[in-house]
Amino acid sequence: MPSRTTLAATTAALIALAAPMAFAAPAPKPAAAQAAAWDTDRAAAAYTANPGAVTASGSENAASGPGAVADGNGTTRWSSNFADDAWIRVDLGSVIRVSSVTLDWEAAYGKKYVLEVSKNGTDWTTFYTEDDGTGGSVTAHTYPQEVTGRYVRMRGIQRATPWGYSLYSFKVYGGEPAPASTTRSNLALNHPAYGDFYQHAGNSPAFVTDGGWPADLKADQSRWSSDWNANRWVGVDLGATSTIDTVDLYWEAAYAVDYRIQVSDDNRTWRTVYQPSASEVAARRADVKSPGDAVGRHDTVRLPSPATGRYVRMLGVERRSFYNPAPATAQFGYSLYEFQVWGTGGSANAAYPALPKNPGGAYTTTFFDDFTGSGLDRNKWRVVRTGTEMNPVNGESQAYVDSADNIRTENGSLVLQSKYCKGCTRTPAGTFDFTSGRIDTNTKFDFTYGKVSARMKLPVGDGFWPAFWMLGSDVDNPDVSWPGSGETDIMENIGYGDWTSSALHGPGYSADGNIGKQQTYANGGRADQWHTYGVEWTPEGMTFTVDDRVVQTTSRSKLESTRGKWVFDHNQYVILNLALGGAYPAGWNKVTSPYWGLPQSSVDRVAQGGVKAEIDWVRVEQKK
Repeated sequence: MPSRTTLAATTAALIALAAPMAFAAPAPKPAAAQAAAWDTDRAAAAYTANPGAVTASGSENAASGPGAVADGNGTTRWSSNFADDAWIRVDLGSVIRVSSVTLDWEAAYGKKYVLEVSKNGTDWTTFYTEDDGTGGSVTAHTYPQEVTGRYVRMRGIQRATPWGYSLYSFKVYGGEPAPASTTRSNLALNHPAYGDFYQHAGNSPAFVTDGGWPADLKADQSRWSSDWNANRWVGVDLGATSTIDTVDLYWEAAYAVDYRIQVSDDNRTWRTVYQPSASEVAARRADVKSPGDAVGRHDTVRLPSPATGRYVRMLGVERRSFYNPAPATAQFGYSLYEFQVWGTGGSANAAYPALPKNPGGAYTTTFFDDFTGSGLDRNKWRVVRTGTEMNPVNGESQAYVDSADNIRTENGSLVLQSKYCKGCTRTPAGTFDFTSGRIDTNTKFDFTYGKVSARMKLPVGDGFWPAFWMLGSDVDNPDVSWPGSGETDIMENIGYGDWTSSALHGPGYSADGNIGKQQTYANGGRADQWHTYGVEWTPEGMTFTVDDRVVQTTSRSKLESTRGKWVFDHNQYVILNLALGGAYPAGWNKVTSPYWGLPQSSVDRVAQGGVKAEIDWVRVEQKK
């Protein structure tokens, strides 16, 4: 978004928050001189609307009318009538592409509510659903949804308190897409932008076409920021075949040393139309500074000859290096404030494609194992070994080995058992005091979407870490890796008898920042009893269950609106394992010796004969 100094001259800034009554004449867009607030987190201008034009279903009293959300005063507020279905609406004056909405809640917040957009004030489309609100300041980014309209509404479903809904402010960000042009113009402005992996929802590709960048090319303003990988790209849909002569790239300090400008007719097959010369690459490579001293750069790329295409992208080839601190060299991702495409053609009708929907039909079983055979069925399962199929992770103490002592079938169940022998287990990854078992379906059964469940009985004791989970099948691709591959933790237990957890990991929501929930067993149940753990994985989200009781629901829409990229639209595979100690248990039990997360009492239990997790069956059901 533009800096203060350039705001008055920028037409792509934040759209006014004006809201007439339904069917009233549209409110005019306010001039830049009306800017009254500055959102330092997003470096975006916030305009003051005509407070009398904001509408709502009702108000608690005359002093808390709907206009308070748009008066530029952070201490005044709208407070609704005391009804769950109360709503408040703003009119943007014309149809725009909405990039995000920020709600600043007072103590009387919405537990459940939706954000909706409309072109006529009558027909509404939901673009954000909150089903477990906690108040505070909530920013819902729209990428990669197509959210265009003149009206934006917060419609309450359930209040968090006996009072109404109470908002200090209701901010809408976005701009009018550049129309088709027969004269040379920036055809990318407020158009749909695309990319592969980005850091989190606040650094999505959408920000490269929002019309703003800081004058110093250093401030943390709206920008796309890739993950830390050299082979990353960001591009824009111009809406129609265009003739392109120039591309302007406004880089943050993490710029590309080497890159390609490419065009495409279909967003799949790309033609390179520009790359920096060897001397330019060498000069950029030599510009190494500490992150605190580094600034961005503005590349004006004049193509050798005009190019034609509907899609234009920047493909990163080499990232900039930093001293962090000297003489150590560090590299981050690519970070781009703005991507301008100059030429003729284009169309304002460019739109993000609809997100996939959950298909109809009935579920049928596509994978099942009840472990009644004489041994593990290796046509269904791959045995994972430390130092061969995987390296040590998470600071865990065990080596995974292929041994009947650790992986076997017994009494109609799969048994994963840990063993202890000081310094006895040598692997290509080192020497270990513990062994255990891990199996997965990788290369045997990789699949997309379905119900996945297992009936299990778990060991209880500090640092015992059994898990039933899935990984994206592209995790070993160096251009993807973890967490870009996605990880679905259906059940994890770290030795506590009364609870387990579920979680999703991906770009912007991994490790301790995962999207997860704890569940406590119903009716006094315990982890060392038989329970069924499951997830229903659809194009629209994930629903986790324990004994058919829902314990976590995460929608794709909310995940991408608030956290990062949804990376669960491709194959995953099922994993069962029993780990010992490591980061997750240590974070709870605070044990540091004799092993990280694994106290002596637990070591003694393993040494006295082993600790085991039992699995009665595993099932995958899919809609075919």
